[in-house]
Order: sequence, then structure tokens, then C-alpha cells
Amino acid sequence: MAQERVFGFGLIGAGAISTMHATVIECLPDARLVGVTALPYEAALEFAQARGARAYRTVDELLTDPEIDVVAIGTPSGLHPDQAVVCARAGKHVLCEKPLAITLEGADRAIHAAEEAGVKLAVVSQRRFDPPCVAVHRAIEEGVFGRIVLVNGIVRYFREPSYYTNSNWRGTWALDGGGALINQGIHMVDMVRWFGGDISTVSGFARTLSHSIEVEDTASATLEFASGALGVIQSTTAAAPGLYLTVEVLGDRGSAVIQDSEVVYWNTLDGGGPPELEGPKTGSGTRDPMAFSHTGHLSQFRDLLDAIIEDRPPRVDGWEGRKTLEVVLAVYESSRTGAPVRLPLS
Repeated sequence: MAQERVFGFGLIGAGAISTMHATVIECLPDARLVGVTALPYEAALEFAQARGARAYRTVDELLTDPEIDVVAIGTPSGLHPDQAVVCARAGKHVLCEKPLAITLEGADRAIHAAEEAGVKLAVVSQRRFDPPCVAVHRAIEEGVFGRIVLVNGIVRYFREPSYYTNSNWRGTWALDGGGALINQGIHMVDMVRWFGGDISTVSGFARTLSHSIEVEDTASATLEFASGALGVIQSTTAAAPGLYLTVEVLGDRGSAVIQDSEVVYWNTLDGGGPPELEGPKTGSGTRDPMAFSHTGHLSQFRDLLDAIIEDRPPRVDGWEGRKTLEVVLAVYESSRTGAPVRLPLS
């Protein structure tokens, strides 16, 4: 019997999200953590020693390790594309935290580098693996709700001022790429786009209403989908004390509403209710940024490894990450100009 391949992982970053990445790797029988690099090096060293892994002083040093097959990027958003590019060029598969980049140019560089190197590139969007979201998406595809007329996604988060002041990158254009929309709300943008399909027109507002930061803490946008359906995206980090995520799918034969990771409404004209949902749910970080389960990440890491084994695209590849980023940037552009923005942007 052939021995199962074990994938060696390298981590770029040693913060909270990389801690979750390490937890996920421990849960996968065909994966192991080889090493980590971070700044300062002492952080990488402490992280690695606690997990029996190696610490590297630089990304380049990590990438020379032949035991590393996959690199998970958990650094500030503005660093993602450059790091994804060098990983791909070194022949490593890449799992990049959202967003893939903070500009379309950056996203394109990462995507093309992966394609040219023949490696897989996945962008974290763990809610696509949440059982309630999977069930709603399947129902849409099967026509359970009839013609979809509205798809809405709302993020009602709260972040204390220290969330921004204790960080040298959060709430900055250079490294965060924006605020409540590109950081927290991007998951709902992705869900709305996944459920409703391609978005053709965006009209939005991005405002700084509560925090002392250079980017928005509150954003709201109306959407028109290529299908003719309409929708709304809203995201804030100023909704005390922190409420819940909501995704609504409304059709002319039925509707469903998800709050956090629970289906709170599902009904159709034929009386059909929600299916039995199997598997753990992701939860939400309404007030604490890390107050969500690792199960969604676990499913996405598993999907990436399966994509490598089966030589297929990951379920959320670079192109999918780019499409979601494009909607976020369209909201910012509409807010800046005061005019609707047509998609695609380029």
C-alpha cells in the first residue's frame, strides 16, 4: 500500500491568524507544520519552538526549505501579493488570508505568478464552507427559492479603539487597504456575490464615523446583479456592543436568512423547510476578532490539499478572490466620486 503523502507547511506570520493556521494543520492527518517566519524573528522563534517547528529569519530562507510544499500567508493585507508572488515563484502552493491584495494590480500579479509556476493559489473565504451557507447556495442552484430578487449582507461588528491603536497596520490605506469593508465586510461581500452571482453596478458610501482612523469604519452600498436582482452590503466596526452577521436571500418562491452560522429563517411557497445541516459551524467575531471556530479554515485547507492531489482549482481560487476584491474597490470608488460604478473595473 502506497504511503499517504504528507504536505509540509510554512507560515508567514506569527500572529493570531497564523496561530489558527497552525491549529488547522495539526488537525489534518496529511499535513505538518515545518516552519514559520515573522517579524520580529523572536516572534517566529517562540511560535516555532512551541510547536516543534523551525524558525526562519526571512521569507526567502523559508522558501529554500525543500520540506515545505504549501505556504499560508497571515500577514497585513498590503503585503499579501508580493509574498504570494515569491512563494509561487519558489514552487510553493499558496493559501492567502483575505484579501488577496488591496489593489487589482496586486491580485493580478499573485494570480499570474501562480499560474506561470503551476502552483495552486487559494484565498481564505471560510464561510463558503459553513454548512448553512453551503445549504443556501445549493438551494439557489436547484431553484428552491425561485428567481432571486434580493441578496443582502450585513456586518454589525464592534471594535474598541485599541483594535486600531495597538496595531501598526489596521485602519491604514497602505497595509489594510481600507477599513470595515475590506477587512471585516469582505466575507459578506463574498457571500453576497456567491449567492447572487456577478455584480454589475455598485453605488456606495464609506465613512469614518466613530474611530480615529484614516479609513472607513462604516460602509453601505446598493448592488445590481447581472441577473437583475438587487442587494445591499453594509459593514461597520462601530456597532456597539457587537451584534451579528446577516445574509438574506429572497426569491419569488422562497427565502432564507442566515445569522452568524445559523439558519434563522427558511421558507418556501411549497412549505419546504431547511435541510438537516451536518458539521460544525464557523461562528462569528462580532466583538472579538478571533471569536470564531477554526472549522471553516479546516475545510478550506482540506480543499486546497485535495485540489493539489486532484490537480484542480481550489474552490476559492485567486480569480474568485479577485472578483470579491473588485466589488469592495468599486464601493470605495463610488464613495469617492459620488457616482455609481459599473463592473468589471478593468
